[in-house]
Amino acid sequence: MSGRLRRAYRGMRLGTRLALGLGVLSLVVFAVVGTALTTYMRDYLSAQLDTQLAQGQVAQSKSIADYGTLTGKKYYSWYYAVYDVSDGEPVLRRPEDPADVPADVDDFTSLARAQTVASTEVLRTEHLRGKGEYRLRACEVEPGVVLVSAAPMEDIEDTVGQLITIQAVTFGLALAALVVLGRGMLRRGLQPLSDMAHTARGITSHDLTDSGRLSVRHDGRGGGPEVEELRTAFNTMLEHIDDSLVVRAEAEQRLRRFVADASHELRTPLMSVRGYADLFQYAAANAPEERDRHLARLRAEAARMGFLLDDLLLLARLDAAEVETPLRPQEADLVDLVEQAADAFRVTHADHPLTVAPGPGGLALRLDPQRIRQVLDNLLTNTAMHTPAGTEVSVAVSLIGDAAQVRIADAGPGIPPADRQRVFDRFYRVDKARTRDRGGSGLGLAVAESLVRAHGGRIDLTSEPGATVFTVTIPLTVGALTKS
Repeated sequence: MSGRLRRAYRGMRLGTRLALGLGVLSLVVFAVVGTALTTYMRDYLSAQLDTQLAQGQVAQSKSIADYGTLTGKKYYSWYYAVYDVSDGEPVLRRPEDPADVPADVDDFTSLARAQTVASTEVLRTEHLRGKGEYRLRACEVEPGVVLVSAAPMEDIEDTVGQLITIQAVTFGLALAALVVLGRGMLRRGLQPLSDMAHTARGITSHDLTDSGRLSVRHDGRGGGPEVEELRTAFNTMLEHIDDSLVVRAEAEQRLRRFVADASHELRTPLMSVRGYADLFQYAAANAPEERDRHLARLRAEAARMGFLLDDLLLLARLDAAEVETPLRPQEADLVDLVEQAADAFRVTHADHPLTVAPGPGGLALRLDPQRIRQVLDNLLTNTAMHTPAGTEVSVAVSLIGDAAQVRIADAGPGIPPADRQRVFDRFYRVDKARTRDRGGSGLGLAVAESLVRAHGGRIDLTSEPGATVFTVTIPLTVGALTKS
């Protein structure tokens, strides 16, 4: 039975459960208040009756002492018994009227004996057989004479009973109204929570696997500061889920594009390797003089595929740098690395005049010199590949605040605005028509950005016709060298 009640209670709505709890609490309060009020009223009326008994016995005692009779000093429905006390044992006098004493006077005699022992007035509440509750008072009229008077408590019981009835009816109506009205008020107060639950159920109707943003939000009002705080947290959670879904969708798209591009880039050298291998086999059998040329091309395609795989492996290791960082930091001079990269560029791209702007004589940083040199080579090579011959290129090293900066600028045609945000994406080419021999694999800038970010720095790009600038910023602090 109790188990069913618990299950039924747990199945109730929160508003109903709160209303029932409030009703139970109110019932306890009403019971305490009613008990205290009833007890106070009973004690008050009993005290009034005791006072009335005392006042009546004063007049009755005087009448007995003066005239030996109670005539004219009696109250309706009261009992009176006069005892003569001899040697501590009370003896009942013959009553003036048989109706003055009840049929059973044992309680009166006992009270008179107690008064004789106590030598002061004595009060008791006794149930007289066949008569009901009476309040008895015994006092000494004169030496050796004791008067016992008994007043009925029927009026007190009736008054207290009426009070209890009024309280029960009033408290019952108040409790019913409190539960009914309180339940309605609680349901209205908790309506915002129901609305949020409805909003949460609405999210289940959306396909969370697509890249679209969730349009579901809870825009209700009311419910007080607590509900408003919950609503704000709820909407913040939805925003976080929304942003996470978008990031996940974008990451999945990048991954699919990356896999497709990597497959495409690797397929070309593999096809070339296969073709030149067939040609080499044919030349070895039929045209020995062509064999060395085909072997050289075969080696070139294999080397190209090796460079591509090295870049892909480096990017994968940088993406998982928290497991194993590909950097080997040490103290190195950034100015010296820039000069080495400039000298190598002048040798391999003599058709692009390069100038190194004056700067600090030396700039020691804790970095991976091989990887920073790779960044500089990639940026300079990118400049040569995407500008016509004769385009001037400049490199400058400077110290800005707590960071070192390397600016690589060219006076070429610039990068279109639509492509500036994606030049660091993997396998992305500004000129889609450019051949792979001419334009590279599209990984150079992606590798450069990932390496700089692994050093705690960043690469910024500004471009307009006649001025394209890549700015590499590396923090000076040792702690800037991160693994993420």
